[in-house]
Amino acid sequence: MSTTARWLVRSMPYRSMSLEEFAKHVAMDVREVRKLANRGKLPGHKVGGQWRFNQARVTEWLQQEMHALDEDRLIALERAMSRAASDAVDGAGMVVTDLIGLDGVDIALPAKTKPSVLRELVKLADRTGLLYDREGLLKALEQRESLCSTALPNGVAIPHPRQPMPYVSAEPFICVARLSPGIAFGAPKRELTRIFFLICCHTDRYHLRVLARLMRILDDPTVALVLEAETREELLETLIAKEGRVVAQTR
Repeated sequence: MSTTARWLVRSMPYRSMSLEEFAKHVAMDVREVRKLANRGKLPGHKVGGQWRFNQARVTEWLQQEMHALDEDRLIALERAMSRAASDAVDGAGMVVTDLIGLDGVDIALPAKTKPSVLRELVKLADRTGLLYDREGLLKALEQRESLCSTALPNGVAIPHPRQPMPYVSAEPFICVARLSPGIAFGAPKRELTRIFFLICCHTDRYHLRVLARLMRILDDPTVALVLEAETREELLETLIAKEGRVVAQTR
């Protein structure tokens, strides 16, 4: 099989999975998956009496549920996602902060509305020098937010394309921006959102792995420190220090 064909097989977003494949994909026990599926808690449907799960919908479900997973589940999910051959990096490495450059950090994003936040985040991404398709990324972010807000209950939002966009940038990246005093971005209970992580990965697995690690980083004390950071350097150093502790706990 050619390199192109292998890439297409790996990145096909609409492949269906069996219940057993779903369980392995999300690092869950098969019995737990069957129980949740029978209760209608998972994004699957039965065909000929057998559960089938669409990979694109599984990814969306994980993105929406990630913030509610406990530490052990996040670690298991991280490890499951890191098994992909395309993610040839150290499973215990700095998965998040290695993707954040100082040029991709803004502590005073000049935006007052949800649409302007997305536009300014794309401008920030453009300043990294990694972005190939500015308009394409903005359109993808707008489409994703129109489906369901990426805002979390802790004042953080994680805008990202609905599907991997391997041709939109030279390599995966994360941009971080802070907005004071915050805006309504669609968070539960209408909380204001003040911190934004724009995530742009090239594969579903790596995207989910980054999300799982980010959820482990963004505990309440770290969010508070990010809000208090007086410079871009201090904000990035805060995230690096926290991820370092997360990595040390994982080993």
